[in-house]
Amino acid sequence: MPIKLDIRPMIASDLAAVLAIEQASFPAPWNRDHFLHEIAAPHSYPFAAVCCGDVVGYVCVTSLFEEAQILDIAVAADMRGQGIALMLMEQAISLAREKGAEMLALEVRSTNVAAIALYGRLGFVRCGLRSRYYEGIDDAVLMEKNLKETTQCSSHP
Repeated sequence: MPIKLDIRPMIASDLAAVLAIEQASFPAPWNRDHFLHEIAAPHSYPFAAVCCGDVVGYVCVTSLFEEAQILDIAVAADMRGQGIALMLMEQAISLAREKGAEMLALEVRSTNVAAIALYGRLGFVRCGLRSRYYEGIDDAVLMEKNLKETTQCSSHP
């Protein structure tokens, strides 16, 4: 049975739960001020995934003109594998399209095989690599998704 999940804009009262997930998920986690900035910034759109009243994941998206970027995404360890990251990514893609972005970009730790596979299923393609980007150890895989609606029209038979 699928979980009941609500994805809504992140608010300051979510930050205790968000910071706990962030600190458990990343070796170099964002701090409270990072998230407060995302909540307040005019072109930032942080969302919280809420299940049974608890924040279980989040995504921070920024969108300006034709490009949007996923800055941060994480799901509580005990809630992974239930499609929450997929729903957060779908929210990010939808928001980017709504804001008129033509491209959605992200970077992901090269060792995060599950995330890379998810992004690939959503139509993201690898477009670069930043060597030893994370803590001077792990590479960052750069990925992009083209959001422009393309049609396959041809005047040739």
